[in-house]
Parts: sequence; C-alpha cells; structure tokens
Amino acid sequence: MQSELMTFGPVRMSGDEDEGGDPSLALKTRPKTKRPPLYKVMLLNDDYTPMEFVVHVLERFFHMSHAQAFEIMLTVHKKGLAVVGVFSHEIAETKVTQVMDFARRHQHPLQCTMEKE
Repeated sequence: MQSELMTFGPVRMSGDEDEGGDPSLALKTRPKTKRPPLYKVMLLNDDYTPMEFVVHVLERFFHMSHAQAFEIMLTVHKKGLAVVGVFSHEIAETKVTQVMDFARRHQHPLQCTMEKE
C-alpha cells in the first residue's frame, strides 16, 4: 500500500494586500485545543476518623511528605475540608475511589469528594 502526500503551494486570498503582509502567502491557523477540565479532590472532616489515619491516607495516595500530610490533616480538622490535589477527571475519580475503599476497609467514615475546579 502506498501512502499519498499532499502538498499545497502559496494561496492568494482577497484582502491580503490590505494587511501589509506578503500578499502571496496565507497562513492557516489551527484551532487551539482546550485543556481538559481539572477536578479538586477534597477530604472532609468527621468526628471519628483518627488523625493518624488521615495522615497515612495523604502520604499513601497523594504522595505527600509526613509534614505536608500533617498540615493538610490539620486544615481538614479545623476548617472541615481541604483540597488535597487537583487532577484530570479520571485521576481524581480514581483517587476518590481509592481513599473511600481504603477508609471502608479500615472501618473509618472518612469522606473524599471531587468537584470541577
């Protein structure tokens, strides 16, 4: 099977002379592709999940240092919630599922949600 190559020469378009550019060339512009929307993943405070467990979740699933995880855990504790990361839809969904499954397996009511940024 032989592939075909298509080539295009200069195209003259009406109005090119008025633009002050080279009237023998027209540039095609490509439409800009939009970046996919990002999603915030958040942990919500509850009165039962131990603080150490929340720190462990942040270290394990969000690859935070112990110090970072501790700071985020305190934010969750004091403010009721904290954004723990911003991801594409698929990754955010996976993180939420992983955290929720892990919390359930350890019998903690920890809630993890996501919302469009």
